[in-house]
Amino acid sequence: MLNFKNIALRRGVRVLFSNSSFTIHKGQKVGFTGANGAGKSSLFALVKNEMHLDEGDFSMPPNLEIAHVAQETPAVACSAIDYVIDGDKEFRNLQDQLRQAELVDDGLKQAEYHAALDIIGGYTTQSRASRLMSGLGFSAVQAQNTVGSFSGGWRMRLNLAQALMCRSDLLLLDEPTNHLDLDAVIWLQDWLCKYPGTLMLISHDRDFLDTITDHIVHIEQGKAEIYTGNYSAFERMRAEKLAQQQSAFLKQQREMAHIQSFVDRFKAQATKARQAQSRIKALERMELIAMAHVDSPFDFSFAKPDKMPNPLLSLDKTDIGYGSTCVLKNAGLSISPGDRIGLLGPNGAGKSSLIKVLAGDMLPLSGNRYEAEALKIGYFAQHQLEQLQLDETPLWHLQKLDKQATEKDLRNFLGGFDFQGDKVLEPVRPFSGGEKARLVLALLVYQNPNLLLLDEPTNHLDLEMRHALSVALQDYQGAIVVVSHDRHLLRSVTDHLLLVSGGKVEPFDGDLDDYRQWLTEQKKCEEKMVADAEPALSRKDQRKLDAERRQKNKPLYDALKRAELAVEKYHNEQRQLEQMLADPDIYTDEAKMRLKQALDKKVKIDKALEDAEVAWMEAEEAIENAK
Repeated sequence: MLNFKNIALRRGVRVLFSNSSFTIHKGQKVGFTGANGAGKSSLFALVKNEMHLDEGDFSMPPNLEIAHVAQETPAVACSAIDYVIDGDKEFRNLQDQLRQAELVDDGLKQAEYHAALDIIGGYTTQSRASRLMSGLGFSAVQAQNTVGSFSGGWRMRLNLAQALMCRSDLLLLDEPTNHLDLDAVIWLQDWLCKYPGTLMLISHDRDFLDTITDHIVHIEQGKAEIYTGNYSAFERMRAEKLAQQQSAFLKQQREMAHIQSFVDRFKAQATKARQAQSRIKALERMELIAMAHVDSPFDFSFAKPDKMPNPLLSLDKTDIGYGSTCVLKNAGLSISPGDRIGLLGPNGAGKSSLIKVLAGDMLPLSGNRYEAEALKIGYFAQHQLEQLQLDETPLWHLQKLDKQATEKDLRNFLGGFDFQGDKVLEPVRPFSGGEKARLVLALLVYQNPNLLLLDEPTNHLDLEMRHALSVALQDYQGAIVVVSHDRHLLRSVTDHLLLVSGGKVEPFDGDLDDYRQWLTEQKKCEEKMVADAEPALSRKDQRKLDAERRQKNKPLYDALKRAELAVEKYHNEQRQLEQMLADPDIYTDEAKMRLKQALDKKVKIDKALEDAEVAWMEAEEAIENAK
């Protein structure tokens, strides 16, 4: 049980929330929502003991195994799958203890550690890690690549897999879907639904929260409150609460107006003055009820495009790929005004490549791309966040698009994306990922395109901004092609789905629930193919295989043991010589010969120790490479 009692957290001088109390019980799956900067990640830092309360009390059971996703990934030389397995600390500890028992040939301890590995399912660790990596989009070949060979987004997936690999009591996930595609999001959703521990989840994905969570902690207006149920249930309860608050506010305003009217009429009359003063005091004592409102700072929409030629853009018998690699063959697509297309398909199937070709950012390998003369594309992709001028301001970026517009008009426009006051004059460099994404979207909206190409537009956006974007896209009169892992956005703004898979682009006959079923069937087929190609080993065979591997590597472990003993021996001799040289008597005339011998010996010992340490490191590296 995690108990938060009257807690308050600050960032610098700013109070994130205060006087907040709630309890999370064992096995609950709790979603944390609120605007960016409300204090969700700070609350997680409190649980991880990286931050301390300013007020109140927080308690949780001792010795909880807490798993969370690391924000940085060292560019280590080990394979990706070994990096993921490192998340299972219990398995790694038993492995190390077993190796030590083998080095000293302790048969009793070896049997004990083998039994312990058997109890925790240690002989299935490799396959468990493989399933995790497969679910998150890694191929069998990628699993053997070194961690350092992966890009930033894929390293974050490795960190997520490592966190899921941990045998945790409490799992903390802060926006785990940001670097995932739709397939991986659906897989992770199913995995978390079966997770037996307590889950604390920060997410701006409504469908993800709805399916997984049974409680919501919402942070708003300096308060953190817990609601029972998933995100949809929370929204209903919050709407009812806001309606009741609004009703109470209006009732109180009428009562205050009535009292104030009495005071105004009779405070000058001697006979009524005492009653008037009584009512003034009643007004002062009255606890004011705030007007109910939803904290959404976003208000924007797409203007009607100037021209809408038909078709806007088309591909004919187009091959798409990189260099000599073709990912899509003979693709054909025609986009007309009003089309609202969602692209589905497995990771790496070619969805982003297709959008790049549509946008003109990439040339097709063959075939034709036809665009209308009046085509005006609005293209959003994550790499465009990196193309912002970091030392310039949001206002500067907008002025580059429209030199004739007044500063007042541009400020008003940026205000709809929650760039208020001096924020429009601040350099972009320190902006968060969400703020940069909002700025890129603002620039895109301002240009009034007739075709929107959106590749994961909701990454880094909070729920309020996602909702505002969905509403704006619903009213947009141009054509849309979108790739997104946000199923709520896909359901809200698309009416036609295309499946990008197996080198083809074809209409998908079904909805997102049908796509989930399609993914399940595809995964079963892949697992069956793997099972047919590599028959599963029995536990007995697996233990035999592990024993053979250890026997094969015995010379390496023997070399490591010899190196360890040599290092220990030379360290001891080095300490003895240093003690001898620290004795003042050795520097007398009578001890000159003994001093010379000690110095000569120390030179030899220092060199021998250095050689032994090199041999030790080489032996460890040889064992690591042989795993």
